Amino acid sequence: MNDFRSYKPDNNKNNNGDFNTTADFAKAITKAMSGKNEGQIMRTIIAEAERGKREGRLTNADLDNFYNTVYPMLDSSKRKKLNEVIARLKNI
Repeated sequence: MNDFRSYKPDNNKNNNGDFNTTADFAKAITKAMSGKNEGQIMRTIIAEAERGKREGRLTNADLDNFYNTVYPMLDSSKRKKLNEVIARLKNI
């Protein structure tokens, strides 16, 4: 898998091609990212987020929701990095 767009699992989906639950989606992403290092995962996430912002599929409100969800689970250095990434994406 080179990016999220190219990942197309054939299980854990309903008839519309959507995941049945957030947990199914998380499991699929975890499986897809297995064996990747932190840098590779970050580059993939940032590239997809940048694409989403440019195509109008990702809003600043979406970024805020993501930030507020993930922030409490991170240590101080990762919080700082997340803040920098979110700020960068908001400026696209």
